[in-house]
Amino acid sequence: MGSLDVSDAAVSCEDTFDWFCETVSSDVMPVSLSTRHTADFRADITDLDLGAARLSTFACSPVLARRTPAHVRTGDSEQYQIALVTRGAFRVSQRGHRSVIAGDLVLTNTSHPVETQTVGDADGQVEMVMLQIPRAVLPLRSDRVDRLLGQRIPASEGTAAILAGFLGTLLSHGPQCGGEEINRLGSMTLDLATACLAQQLGALDEAPAEARAQVMRQRINAFIEHNLGDPELTPQAIADRHNISLRTLYNLFREQPISVAATIRSERIERCRLDLASRDLSSQPVQAIAARWGFSSATAFSRAFREVHGVTPTEYRANALLT
Repeated sequence: MGSLDVSDAAVSCEDTFDWFCETVSSDVMPVSLSTRHTADFRADITDLDLGAARLSTFACSPVLARRTPAHVRTGDSEQYQIALVTRGAFRVSQRGHRSVIAGDLVLTNTSHPVETQTVGDADGQVEMVMLQIPRAVLPLRSDRVDRLLGQRIPASEGTAAILAGFLGTLLSHGPQCGGEEINRLGSMTLDLATACLAQQLGALDEAPAEARAQVMRQRINAFIEHNLGDPELTPQAIADRHNISLRTLYNLFREQPISVAATIRSERIERCRLDLASRDLSSQPVQAIAARWGFSSATAFSRAFREVHGVTPTEYRANALLT
């Protein structure tokens, strides 16, 4: 799978910054780093190889990074890097564009000089997620994509919001996935990143069909997640809400692991399972929990739950609360 988790815990405090510099220069790209926190520098880096892309997280003390033309000549991985800043702020300057990023996305290109500076939060820390995509696999023209370099991409709307949310999911669940599944997730990530950049260029319709389909699937999955408690949530209701035909909806999910209807059912059962295992909800009737998550029939819920977990909801609750 290619998962790596390293931190300053493995080195002495006085050597942490040197370790960080060496790790970034060798594993990301050659770059000059400086900081005012050499003596008490803190850092943590994780890495997940997705096949088509690579996802890394950085948590560190404030640092200034300069990648000069000499650095580019020394080593260029020919990548686009999409950073999602989740804590603190990130100042970026590339190709004449300057931005301060906090809670949003920004695109950079390893083939051009760049200067970045992280700004710590109240606790003096910065955290970001970085998606590294080889330029050769991104199905968009580089001369057009480069127009976005160094500019803030709001992560609260459109395909950027979908991409940001998906990256968070990958960080939570990706390390537990096997080789075949991680490669599938890598392809999904590439599709979403492509659609995000295409939308920022005002050319989403020019993105490959699979990238546009991936965005629609993620939108539908989010809609399902936010409406599980509605007993009227059906494939037809989903198709109507997204202005597509039922046939189009089924085609979107045709090659996915499970169908739309099965997704709704599976997510509802999982939410019920979590509630049944909660001590805080132990006084609530099983039927009330089932109704909260869209099961209008107690009998149908009990049957569906037993098919998945091998025991009735009542039996599952009793066993869960004993542990």
